[in-house]
Amino acid sequence: MNTLLLALSLGLAPAHAMKLSSADIAPGAKIADTHVFSGFGCTGKNQSPALSWSEAPKETQSFAVLVHDPDAPTGGAGWWHWVVYDLPASTTGLPAGVGDKLPAGAKQGPTDFGAPGWGGPCPPQGDKPHRYNFTVYALKVTKLDLPPNATASLIGFMVNANSIAKAELQGVYGR
Repeated sequence: MNTLLLALSLGLAPAHAMKLSSADIAPGAKIADTHVFSGFGCTGKNQSPALSWSEAPKETQSFAVLVHDPDAPTGGAGWWHWVVYDLPASTTGLPAGVGDKLPAGAKQGPTDFGAPGWGGPCPPQGDKPHRYNFTVYALKVTKLDLPPNATASLIGFMVNANSIAKAELQGVYGR
């Protein structure tokens, strides 16, 4: 039996369906050079893409945005490209190139490039195109309880532990 039919037959509501979109990245499409990293042999402009989301649960206290490349050759850990958290519940998106001009109270954790902020795609030359997973999370807390030196993995753990809904968008990039 279909999961949705089973849930409805048991009187359960289906999971909340948040939506995530981008004026800069079409689902499954190649990420433009504007958003590609500048360094490690890549020559992009390293500008974060515009993101917008809707239909968050009414219980949402804050948001987090995580961008991860699961195809990075790191022994299975992937690569964190952007870690943004403690976004106010009134936030419905981030403009392109937002940089450090995030909404009041929002924070950025370190990426695997070694610093906070957007770090665009830059897979190894000749590697297959990598997938870049953009995920916005609706959280049940206004602020995550994190130490000042929290890693991307610890932030991701706390985001998932406090998530009440999420929406995803995937872009690809290879060189």
